[in-house]
Amino acid sequence: MSDEQAWDSRYAESDRIWSGKPNDALVAEVSSLTPGSALDLGCGEGADAVWLATQGWDVTAVDISTVALARAAAHASDAGVRVRFEHHNLEHSFPSGSYDLVSAQFLHFWGDFDREKILRTAASHVAPGGTLLIEGHMDPGPFHHEHQHEMRFPAPDEVIAALALDDTWQVETNQIHPRTQTGPDGKPATRTDATVKLRRRA
Repeated sequence: MSDEQAWDSRYAESDRIWSGKPNDALVAEVSSLTPGSALDLGCGEGADAVWLATQGWDVTAVDISTVALARAAAHASDAGVRVRFEHHNLEHSFPSGSYDLVSAQFLHFWGDFDREKILRTAASHVAPGGTLLIEGHMDPGPFHHEHQHEMRFPAPDEVIAALALDDTWQVETNQIHPRTQTGPDGKPATRTDATVKLRRRA
């Protein structure tokens, strides 16, 4: 089974996988920024992309799953906003252009997955003066039974080091924080996440 088929199968399990609300870290870190062009990597069902569009951002959103992209497009239509949705396996293809904001929220995958390469490519698409925002898990949380032996969760310092950025970049956020997430049993649980926010000097 290909990565695309795996994600399509995951999304096909139910009518909605995620909450439909934007990620808390995205809202916290982006609300103070002046809207411009934004790239949402691994957009899933589109909650982040739709929220960015409602805030005035010109949004391009990508995902490996065509099932997810169809739901995201419907979400944007229901919200009355315009988002460009593109189908990409980010290990093999990437949207063109540069962006004032590139957001990668929980870009994880079980099995073989070159996350570091994707994030370095993401950094190269940030425009001068723009922002790269990376949110990741630090533990499997309530989903500890799902593939945790195959998935590694790097600390923020590791994420920054792996980007191999030059001195035109400034670290604005480097933190680990708890978050409440509903588990597969429907009960709330605490999960630890990590936020990395970097600005490319103009």
